[in-house]
Amino acid sequence: MVKKRVFISFDVDHDEGTKTMLAGQAKLPDSPFDFKDASIKEPLTGDWKEKVRRRMDNIDVVIVLCGEYTNTASGVAAELTIAQEKNKEYFLLAAYADKTCNKPTSTKSSDKVYKWTWDNLKTLIGGGR
Repeated sequence: MVKKRVFISFDVDHDEGTKTMLAGQAKLPDSPFDFKDASIKEPLTGDWKEKVRRRMDNIDVVIVLCGEYTNTASGVAAELTIAQEKNKEYFLLAAYADKTCNKPTSTKSSDKVYKWTWDNLKTLIGGGR
């Protein structure tokens, strides 16, 4: 099986733990995706959007983790806009089962937030949306 290369967009101030858990799932034997941490480590200044654009050149799908404050995370909104401009496949994934999950401001009205289960994740990465 050829694994899809994934870019994870998340609210670094509130949801880094869920990003770590999602990246960990890439290590499972039946995982349909590979994850290389493409997070921007420095503050969002200068040419950070250009760095994101270059990193998205080498991925197949973008997973947007939606948490309680994702709607206020300007970096997540910008990353999703870049994915849309580059015509990258993407989907929104609920970062938590027991908390409200808010969409980034750059989502389309048709974008749905999917429940995070292992079976759902495999289906979504395979294009089932």
